[in-house]
Amino acid sequence: MDAVYVGIDVSKDRLDVHVRPSGQAFAVARDGEGLADLAERLGGLGAAIVALEATGGFEMVAAGALAAAGLPVVVVNPAQVRAFAQALGKRAKTDPIDAAVIAHFVEATKPEIRPLPDEQTQLLADLIARRRQIIQMIVAERQRERRTTVARLKRSIQRLAAALERELSEVDQDIDDSVRGSPAWRQNEDLMQSVPGVGPIIARSLLAELPELGTLDRRQIAALAGLAPWTRQSGKWKGKSFIGGGRSAVRTVLFMGALAAARYNPTLKAFRQRLIDAGKPKMVAAIAVARKLLTILNAIVRDQKPWQSA
Repeated sequence: MDAVYVGIDVSKDRLDVHVRPSGQAFAVARDGEGLADLAERLGGLGAAIVALEATGGFEMVAAGALAAAGLPVVVVNPAQVRAFAQALGKRAKTDPIDAAVIAHFVEATKPEIRPLPDEQTQLLADLIARRRQIIQMIVAERQRERRTTVARLKRSIQRLAAALERELSEVDQDIDDSVRGSPAWRQNEDLMQSVPGVGPIIARSLLAELPELGTLDRRQIAALAGLAPWTRQSGKWKGKSFIGGGRSAVRTVLFMGALAAARYNPTLKAFRQRLIDAGKPKMVAAIAVARKLLTILNAIVRDQKPWQSA
């Protein structure tokens, strides 16, 4: 019997569903009644994978409801799905077509099923994301303040920036309450902060956005963060290696952490210097430090042992 794969395209008001290899297609409302009906219909199919495309948060309620019903749910990268569609020559884009492409994509790639973040982890991830948004708004307002010469506009910008600073302080307090209120998170945060150069922002971002930390090997965790290098090669021609994909927010925070660790962590500072002395560009060295930092943090959380300098 052929394995069954389900693709679901998520929009604001409805879910378009496509089942492979039968070709069955239908749609349900994206509400409680529709999700209950969908879970019941899919439960009888014995699906190997039920896949939803990441759509800015709309998919999380549906993914959570289906996972709670015991279905093997994955959330797939929309850029990868779109590239797959282009490779198949499918230029048309409608919700039913997208659902069919998602089902075909997971049938071809068979992504690994991983547990979805629980409600507490999702809340922490939302708080971390909100913190990033507020910081971006503060930076934008400060840039406007530097450019304007009108006193009235300057005062307006300063009032808004001050309000954003207060909001940032409240979000930071909410994040602190969430992390320090969980014994497991508090322990892992303290373990990660034992590494010189790693502060609370990096530790809490990884707790929220990389809950697999400590459960995967170094290659898998690097790939999940988008820090695993991939090569371009054809015949005798070999291009440069690149990084990409994965979770961009995790990659960004690790890169910033690597810049600090390369200054304050003796082991990573020496590692970076060896790469520079070997002729590696500074950006390549920084990426390598970020990858090594992630490997160290992964091992520390896995073994539940704090940093020990070599």
